This record gives sequence, structure tokens and C-alpha cells, in this order.
Amino acid sequence: MTTSYVTEAYAEELAVEHLVAGADRRFYAFVIDRLIAWGILACEAYVAYVTLIEPGHLWTGIAAIAGTVLLVGLVTSMLVGLYGLTPGKAMLGLRVLSAEDARPVGVARATLRTLILGVATLPTLGFGAAALAWTAMVDPSGWRRGWHDLRTGTVVVDVRPRAAAEEPDEEPPRQVVNLTAMRLVPASPTPPRRIPTRGRRPATPSEPLAEPPVTPPVAPAVTPRQGLGWPLVGDAPAAPPAEPPARGPRPSAPPPGLAAGERTQPRPAPAARAGARWQVTFDTGEQFEVRGLTLVGRRPEPRPGEPVKRLVTLPSDDMSLSKTHAQFQVVPDGALVVMDRGSTNGSLLIRAGVTRRLVGGKPATIREGDRVRFGDREMRVARID
Repeated sequence: MTTSYVTEAYAEELAVEHLVAGADRRFYAFVIDRLIAWGILACEAYVAYVTLIEPGHLWTGIAAIAGTVLLVGLVTSMLVGLYGLTPGKAMLGLRVLSAEDARPVGVARATLRTLILGVATLPTLGFGAAALAWTAMVDPSGWRRGWHDLRTGTVVVDVRPRAAAEEPDEEPPRQVVNLTAMRLVPASPTPPRRIPTRGRRPATPSEPLAEPPVTPPVAPAVTPRQGLGWPLVGDAPAAPPAEPPARGPRPSAPPPGLAAGERTQPRPAPAARAGARWQVTFDTGEQFEVRGLTLVGRRPEPRPGEPVKRLVTLPSDDMSLSKTHAQFQVVPDGALVVMDRGSTNGSLLIRAGVTRRLVGGKPATIREGDRVRFGDREMRVARID
């Protein structure tokens, strides 16, 4: 039988509609199936030995045992080929489906798969089964397809119902106190008293007081990602107040070299960039639009007073995902920013085939088409136009 490889279109459909089964659940299902099959064979071998082999019918007893082995294999192949089920997979919510169209593979391909698994579990100190498990763990596609799955074109998926994610209630925007604006409030209109210095003659009423030119205070440059604190939460900083009019005589003529339109109209300020919308998709099938601060992990929890909008709970087969692994949000300038929150195994940013590790506690900007790996989970980023 020829090997069935997964095309890109089928892979996208299967990844969205089904979740690839975890290694731990597949192992438990395999153990349950082997215990049931071996228990049936052990009972049949005992009955055949007592009733046939011991009285002297050796070959008849051996034929009875071999027939039981074939019968158990045939029943298992029919269950897998027609329904994608075995007793262990039915108990743990798993199913064996075709990697091409996500349907049952049929009795013929299921028989080949059962035969390979049966040979691998012969008394070889577990080497055969361990080899198949190793080929599943190093599968470059991330679907955990072992050598027996590649030979028969199958994939083991998790068909347990997923709980619908609850949308958090939209909170009203918090009031932001602009301390910079408070410091730029003009002083009292009452002029301060001038104390003449020693050695200078105080000005007489006939001489006007020469006031030093008043330079309007310059507001510090605040970029959309400064002043947001750690970890990158809060609304866009408020615009600084309008500059107070400068004191002093108004110039009688505009400076030379200016066009007529520039003498009467100020230079227009650059238009603010419109807020971008971003969508993320996890390899578990969860997909949503990023709105507010989002935490990712096995059981993410916000810090006290942290305005979190969404908590994304992800399964981790090898426990490489931390409890609160990372965070991401759309900052006021419209960019999507991700930051590792000091996780144990770290986070990886994959851009155009190049992988780099994110530094814990330092934000990184994500572009459209990037992928981010949190432990053994992966997130894809797309922009919504």
C-alpha cells in the first residue's frame, strides 16, 4: 500500500476542525487496548491448554489460540476502519481518521495498521512500540504521526467537545490622569514681586520693565508605547495641552522666504494612524480577535489590579507551557506586541523561517504571518482589514 501524504489544503481543514491527540492520551489508550487484547488471549490460551493441549490435542489447541488472535485483530480492524475507534480510544475521546479527508480509513488500511502495531508489540522488551512512539514524537508536521500512521495515511485526533470560551464583559475605559498636563498648567496671573538686586538702580516708572522672553514649556515626547508601565497595559496617553500664547510684541511682518499660504495657515499636524485589528489562531483550533490584554498559559492568572480582557487556557502534553506563560495586546499605535512573562521554557518568534527567542519581560512587535511558540503550543498572527 502506498504512503498517503497530507496536502496543504487538507492539512489546513483538518487542523481547524479537529485537534491532534496528545501523546499522553494516545499512550493511555494504547495501554488499555493492549490489556484488553492480552486479557482475552490469556483466557483463551488457558482454556485451550486445559481442554485441548493437556489432554493431548496439541495442534488443535495451538490452532484455537491462533484463531483467537486473528479474531481479535479482525474485530479491532473493523472498529478502526469503519468507526475509527478502539476500546481505549473510545474511553479517552480519541479517533483514528484519514489524514486526507478526516474520515474513517476503511477496513483494508485499518488491518495494515493493526498488523504493524501487533508486530511492534511482540515480546521485544518494548523496543518496537517505543520506536513507533519515537517516530510520532519527532514528526516534523506537528501532528504526531508515527511510522504506522504514515504507512496507512492515518492521524489520531481528539474528538472531545470543547467548552465555548466565555467573552469577558466589556469594561468602560478607565480615566487616565495625565500628570504631564497637570505640570503644564499655567501659573497664577498675578505677577510676582520683583526685588531689586544690590548694585543696580531700580527701574523708574518712565522706563518700562524689560521682561525676559517667556519660552513656552516643551512637553516631553511621549510615544504610544511609553508611559504604559509594565506589563504594557493602559490606554493611549492623552495629548499634551495647547501651548499658551507667547508674550511679547507680535511681529509686524512674516519672516522672509515663506509662501503666502504659510503666512496665515499653520502647518497641519500629521494624521494619527488608525487602530489596526489583529486576529490570532492557535494550533488547538481556538481563534479570536485581540481586544485588550490577553494572557496565555496552562492556567493563566492576572496580577492584582491587572486589566486583563481574555485568559487563554491551553493544554500542554509535555508540561513545557507555564501557568501564566506570556501576554499580548494591541498597543495604541496599532501594533500587536507580545511579551514572555518569565516562563520556564521561554517563547519563540518565527518570522519568514527564522526563529529567535523572546527575552522575558521585554515586548516584541509581531508582524502579519508571524508565528509564536509558547512551549509546545503555537499561535499564528493575521491582520484584519
